[in-house]
Amino acid sequence: MSLASAPLPTDPDALRMFAAGLQAELARKEIEIAANAAEIYAKTLHIEKLKMQLAVLRRARFGRSSEKLDRDIEQLELLIGELEEGQAEGDARASAADPAQPHPAQTRERKQPVRKPLPAHLPRETVTHEPPCVCPGCGSTVFSRMGQDEREVLEYVPSSFKVIQHIRPKLSCRACETVVQQPMPALPIERGRPGPGLIAHVLVSKYCDHTPLHRQAGIYAREGVELDRSTLADWVGQATFLLSPLAEAIGRHIRAGAALHADDTTVPVLAPGLGKTKTGRLWVLVRDERPWGSDVPPAAFYRYSADRKGVHAQALLGSCRGFLHADGYAGFDALYQPTTPAGDAPLVEVACWSHARRKFYDVHHTTASPIALDALQRIGALFAIESSIRGQSPEQRAAARQEHARPLLDQLKTFLDASLTRISGKSALAGAIRYALSRWKELSHYVADGRLEMSNNAAERAMRPLVLGRKNYLFCGSDAGGQRAACIYTLVETAKMNGINPQAYLTDILGRIAEHPIHQIDALLPWFWTQ
Repeated sequence: MSLASAPLPTDPDALRMFAAGLQAELARKEIEIAANAAEIYAKTLHIEKLKMQLAVLRRARFGRSSEKLDRDIEQLELLIGELEEGQAEGDARASAADPAQPHPAQTRERKQPVRKPLPAHLPRETVTHEPPCVCPGCGSTVFSRMGQDEREVLEYVPSSFKVIQHIRPKLSCRACETVVQQPMPALPIERGRPGPGLIAHVLVSKYCDHTPLHRQAGIYAREGVELDRSTLADWVGQATFLLSPLAEAIGRHIRAGAALHADDTTVPVLAPGLGKTKTGRLWVLVRDERPWGSDVPPAAFYRYSADRKGVHAQALLGSCRGFLHADGYAGFDALYQPTTPAGDAPLVEVACWSHARRKFYDVHHTTASPIALDALQRIGALFAIESSIRGQSPEQRAAARQEHARPLLDQLKTFLDASLTRISGKSALAGAIRYALSRWKELSHYVADGRLEMSNNAAERAMRPLVLGRKNYLFCGSDAGGQRAACIYTLVETAKMNGINPQAYLTDILGRIAEHPIHQIDALLPWFWTQ
């Protein structure tokens, strides 16, 4: 029995002993509270330190390899979540063990997140908790209403299946015996059982949420619906056939742009008969004119190839004219050359400052070189100028760059030229400097034209979903699987870039694309669609 609940003795000596016991228990509790407080404080400091590291990584996202940086961010977020979960569990356990003590979370200062109002578009369900009809104080049954307290609680209703039964009455004319019956509404898969919403969910789960088909089959089985993985694969294949013209229409829209972004990444592909995988490529072409105030819809077009030969890059961009933001891949070089002796090149190369900066970062991270740090700070000042003019018109951006960025670029080139003469030509720092100087003309193109960007980050952002999917899939089943992925990624990522829910968009499009005229396919593009 606890001393706090024990009956008080009546004998004075026993009462003094009882008081001494209380003092001893109080001292022990104070020591425990102090130890717990110190432990909680240490954990809180550790969490805040990790959050600071996470914030630094996020701010530096443009400066490192996106795949490595994303992995670091994921690991930090996982660690912070584990620590916060453990802290909350410890608080709940301490409160349950001694309800008389204040809750540990109330004894320390803790920055609470700002609570945002729940979205207005969500359906509301009202639950009224009526008070008792009889007053617990006097037994009266007469009350006067003083008001009411309200609290909104966000709840989740798991996704579920339903069966839609289409009934088409068949009528016969009494006069001429003509049979009248409404035609069956178009379905994405002729004589198939899945509705457009289910197929859209399978596509979005695989290519947007990165959940492979065999895992989806297991999820559906928990709902009592047995759908074999091969059945889901058949739906994906037939849906891709229907949606391919729409993806190609997005590609035509992108190629008509004057300033484009391109990139590629590897994707493992199963090699039948060899028992291993080969390396395929997924390419992306991005048109995003929002940084210079244009209202042209942004879009991303993906294409798969079995290798990285230059012919694939040229097929992706063959009809494009204007400027191309890209890395130094040699496969693009043919597009930067004039097609005739007296003609202009189809595309003007715009090199990426993020790639150039990354090399200096790697050197500084490894050697703590002061020259590399100076270069990083100078490049950071150029990026700061870009942040201040984002969203302005091309004329305003070009004027600001000529006034502020051009002098910094000239100073940076002078600094790099001078630094190269003072260091070993075989060092990694010399390689980073030569990389920037050898592409200086291409790195400087953006200053003169407000439609251009300082980096190729638009294409790198479009590649991140593919990297996440690659971690979950491990490999594509075939080259055809890579082509299907490119088609659906085009639709899903373009919808997201335009602020559209891919699930709602694909559900509607799949419900009517089978009967939609092919020459009017542009009417189904995401930016013309409204829910």
